[in-house]
Amino acid sequence: MKSTATQSLVLITVDCLRADHAGFLGYHRPTTPFLDSLARESFVFSNAIVAGSPTYYSFPAIMASRHALSLGRDMVGLAPGEATLASVLHDAGYATSAFLAGNPYLSPRFGYDAGFETFEDFLDAEIGPSDNSLQSTEFSQSSLWNRCLSRASHKLRPVGSIYDELYFQYCLRLAADPAISFEKLRRFPAADVVVDQACRWLTDLSGRPFFLWLHFMDPHAPYYPSQQALDEMQDGAIDATEARYLNAYWNRGDLRANRLGRERDHVMSLYDAGIRWVDTQVSRLVTELRGLRLWDNCVLALTADHGEEFLDHGERYHPPNKLTEELVRVPLLLRVPGVSHKRLVESPFSLIHTAPTLLDALNASTPADFKGRSHWESLLSGKSWEGEAVVECVRGCLNPFHMKSRMGARLLSVREPRFKLVLDFNNASQDLFDLQADPEERSPLRAGEAGQVRRRLLEKARRHISDSLQFRDRDSVLAARIRHLRQDWTQTPVRACA
Repeated sequence: MKSTATQSLVLITVDCLRADHAGFLGYHRPTTPFLDSLARESFVFSNAIVAGSPTYYSFPAIMASRHALSLGRDMVGLAPGEATLASVLHDAGYATSAFLAGNPYLSPRFGYDAGFETFEDFLDAEIGPSDNSLQSTEFSQSSLWNRCLSRASHKLRPVGSIYDELYFQYCLRLAADPAISFEKLRRFPAADVVVDQACRWLTDLSGRPFFLWLHFMDPHAPYYPSQQALDEMQDGAIDATEARYLNAYWNRGDLRANRLGRERDHVMSLYDAGIRWVDTQVSRLVTELRGLRLWDNCVLALTADHGEEFLDHGERYHPPNKLTEELVRVPLLLRVPGVSHKRLVESPFSLIHTAPTLLDALNASTPADFKGRSHWESLLSGKSWEGEAVVECVRGCLNPFHMKSRMGARLLSVREPRFKLVLDFNNASQDLFDLQADPEERSPLRAGEAGQVRRRLLEKARRHISDSLQFRDRDSVLAARIRHLRQDWTQTPVRACA
């Protein structure tokens, strides 16, 4: 299929980027100065909601306009032969490439290379070793003396806690390598490495319209930003040694939220610097596009697969055991050349609608299999829209490489502009929140309150699950199962990266 579309597309996805840490959505720290300037000529969605969390439950919606569980719990990623944003544009004659910063869930193992002529996931790159300090207080106790002392101290609970604290401080403050660097500690390729590859690819283009997908991991834990980004955020006093300490402290399993909270702001400084480095490199990418005379004919969309928690509800990171706003609300910025009436879009926008909307903006055809719908005409006309955003995952699935981990109970939310219903099928619970009165989701409404709203959202949840079962593509399910079985027989699973 050839298309009359001539505009190119750059899709940028940022791991763990929560909406309220982007300057163009009101954050008070200077995390996104370039994107803030770009937002002035773009559509900015203030209520963009992921379709699942974490990564492996989010990206089927972004790339294939499909809810992650619509093919069953045992299916992770994209199905073989499934229509995607990349495959549609490739078939339309686009040059297609992806440069993804080492996230194992966005690899060919899960089908994300489909439709791309160039696909670099950096999973074989020589990046510094994973930071062993992130294993809480389970450090390598090399001497028999330490092991014996630990066992003896833990027979008395208060003494054991004191021992753990002293040993932690010893390992991170006294025994740690003082010459350690951010580069040695970093687990994923930094944004500049990814943009370097993208710029080289852009230079070699032969005049075809192109689709370029970049995925950045800089805000993902462990939080090891560039020193330049820390300096730009005025947090240059945090060096690599201090960052190693903060990451290890933040990952401790022996501390409650009140103790962890002592370092929360410092840990968030590392996270914010990761966002700032992404912003700097997006600016560099746009400069390259301008220099190659490609920018004036290039659509750019930037969003995230999910957010990140910093004790907002007592926890850290982004495990699939809740669907709170800090995890499911993400930035979405859409810049389309030649469209002058940019604005703030406040209507809820599920990322399942991303691919159809982008294809419509490019004047390209949308596959009938896509479950989302284009909002491009509404954006052009300035009209708001009704509807809800459905978010789902398997509760407690921390390692989707293992089948057993994928077979837990469903966690599902239905979010309207004001109300949000969260259903936990593990304990048959339902929580209804009034986001207008309770934006931090602290106090779910009592069972007798807002009965009509509760019934409406329950019906939408029921219809979503029913549709998932009724319209399940059995051939895609079978093809995906066969692929996973072959991989399980021939490959060593990659370490999980929730």
